[in-house]
Amino acid sequence: MANTLHIALVNAHVRPERVEDFRQATTVNAGESRKEPGVVRFDVIQESEDPTRFVLIEVFRSPAAAAAHRETPHYQRWRDAVAEMMAEPRASKKYLNVSPDDAGW
Repeated sequence: MANTLHIALVNAHVRPERVEDFRQATTVNAGESRKEPGVVRFDVIQESEDPTRFVLIEVFRSPAAAAAHRETPHYQRWRDAVAEMMAEPRASKKYLNVSPDDAGW
């Protein structure tokens, strides 16, 4: 079934001197996020040409699962910890899955 997963692509531009701190904090957050029942997938990728730029690929079963994620202690710790690491504010775009369908995730 397509179009039932809720996907957020979060773009983060990190201050150069804080890249490793961001990677560590974000890896911990991602690992904890993957344990949430409403999380289908939670990936962290780093741009190869500009290592100060990251994308978080967050796939949730529903909008409610995405909202619940933002209420978790691990997300709130991450949000607060990385705020001062940003070179510019994080940007997020929301998507629905097309292919693969939900069974493919």
